[in-house]
Amino acid sequence: MDLPVMPPVKPMLAKSVARIPPGMQYEAKWDGFRAIVFRDGDEVELGSRTGKTLTRYFPELVAALKERVPPRCVLDGEIVIAREGRLDFDALTERIHPADSRVRTLAERTPASFVVFDLLALADESLMDTPLSERRALLVTALDGVAPPVHVAPATTDIEVAREWFEQYEGAGLDGVVAKAPTLRYRPDERAMFKIKHERTADVVVAGYRLHKSGPVVGSLLLGLYDGTGALQHVGVSAAFSMQRRRELVEELEPLRMDDVAGHPWAAWADEAAHESARLPGAPSRWSGKKDLSWVPLRPDRVAEVAYDHMENGRRFRHTARFRRWRPDRAPESCTYAQLEEPVRYDLAEIFGRAG
Repeated sequence: MDLPVMPPVKPMLAKSVARIPPGMQYEAKWDGFRAIVFRDGDEVELGSRTGKTLTRYFPELVAALKERVPPRCVLDGEIVIAREGRLDFDALTERIHPADSRVRTLAERTPASFVVFDLLALADESLMDTPLSERRALLVTALDGVAPPVHVAPATTDIEVAREWFEQYEGAGLDGVVAKAPTLRYRPDERAMFKIKHERTADVVVAGYRLHKSGPVVGSLLLGLYDGTGALQHVGVSAAFSMQRRRELVEELEPLRMDDVAGHPWAAWADEAAHESARLPGAPSRWSGKKDLSWVPLRPDRVAEVAYDHMENGRRFRHTARFRRWRPDRAPESCTYAQLEEPVRYDLAEIFGRAG
């Protein structure tokens, strides 16, 4: 491979802001695996956000990119998987599997797509120092008429359209809106863009915690919601605390600490088979490896309000939730899935039809 921009390249990043800023180019914030695609003839490399290769996990994309993108180019975008018109991040994570046979089976069963939103090199020219507005024009021209599973991400400079996208696209599983200055050069591994994400709050049961890697202080709170059967399901964690607050939480939660997990709603957490029928902390996965998944059980008597962006498949918080406050006025049994706001569904096909 011999391109004007060579791997590895860490992608340009975005920092969170509360509102959509004016005077920008706006795109949807895709919820998938960020990837830099390098193509030089028959050679294709998919580089991850960390610089590691994703190529072996998406053989169907390698084949599609050879057919559908310019013979010599470097593209920035997102690998996504859609089911029933909505992004499915769980299906995407299943692809990171050590067995090649499993990867190829999933490539046929749940094929991935690549959504392109930036062009870093074309033919023999690097575009890293070219303003975004010019890169976007070149991208649209270079991928004119491109066919699925490769898509050009829709973009607009109209802030009112961006606001509509922010409200509508969540129903298709997207994460919010990204804003980029039209004059922006490509700056690898720098937070030079802006992201505006959805945030909602929910009242959850705090039913345990994990210790911090630094010592006997709270690392993360384990959060639960009651389902329609009355079972407490593990829905995620809250983890962003100062070191002083981590120490304080240990003292605050000590009266709820259980000496033994027996009798706790998540008592079966160490039984791998139990995870097939319930959401429990410590679920084994290829991501955790040999990580210590043990936790301190608490009587599920304390309620907290947390902020979250959206739910993954309606079952768990997609990202780490942000602790807001204790809710002593709420009964744990009232913390159910029914309180969660469900975004209006929106078909991904409508989004892909707006590229240009």
